[in-house]
Amino acid sequence: MASGLVSSCLLNSGQKMPIMGLGTWQTRSGDGSDTVFQAVDDALKSGYRMFDTASTYKNEADIGRSLKALLPKYNLKRSDIFITSKLAPGDQGFDSAYKACLQSIKDLECEYLDLYLIHWPATSKLKREDPENLKYRSQSWKALEKLQSEGHTKSIGVSNYLIRHLEEMKSYSSIVPAVNQVEFHPYLYQKLVMEYCKSNNIILQAYSSLGIGKLVDDPVFVGIGKKYEKTSAHILYRWAIEHDVAILPKSTNTKHIHENFEVFSFNLNTEDMTTLDNLNKDTHFCWNPEEVA
Repeated sequence: MASGLVSSCLLNSGQKMPIMGLGTWQTRSGDGSDTVFQAVDDALKSGYRMFDTASTYKNEADIGRSLKALLPKYNLKRSDIFITSKLAPGDQGFDSAYKACLQSIKDLECEYLDLYLIHWPATSKLKREDPENLKYRSQSWKALEKLQSEGHTKSIGVSNYLIRHLEEMKSYSSIVPAVNQVEFHPYLYQKLVMEYCKSNNIILQAYSSLGIGKLVDDPVFVGIGKKYEKTSAHILYRWAIEHDVAILPKSTNTKHIHENFEVFSFNLNTEDMTTLDNLNKDTHFCWNPEEVA
């Protein structure tokens, strides 16, 4: 890991990606509020340098506008931050994927993306179990390879891919995904996916580390947190980091955004890591890609 405000990992593209970034799912402005602007401002002030969004989040334009206004405030340039966006399931296919990436870049006003992911291994045009999903995601991947070769995105990757989806990619890809972003927490300890990614030089990145908020009051995580004088959220984030998994805390709360940096101030001991590792229940709080052919 490299030194800096946030430790970073080296992607197989040669690019450095912060271990922690700001997740922005469900973060939108509206009704006269400017929630996105405030969250981005708080994040930059606290030391975040990675922002994760997607076309389906409907906030790319707000994030782009916010970054354009706020980077000078913190004496930062575009090259100082890492921006990730994702291809919507409805845009799967070569031409639509290519155009969707360029649209995200335009909406984000960012000239290029640091990372562009296929958000989901299926297309909204088909049922999950339809084997035709392979055709669409393979076409999308070829579009992403072209986008990377042309400099529109520095790295490319996937999200919600299982081992069989990743193995299948070897038949049609010329570039190994840099990142696989998945739901990852002690109740969904995707150990085999994690080990597969490590052995294939793919960074695993966790979303919904708090189980969409349902794990923060769980007595197990609260109890371990008290032991370290940390919150349950710190324990859940730290558990992922101890496994060399990148994290994307999602918050619009100024205090929480700042406090998330405490995840780098301690380590979990072997006993507590083992306890957390043994909690797996295969519980998905978000989407389950098991049914995707």
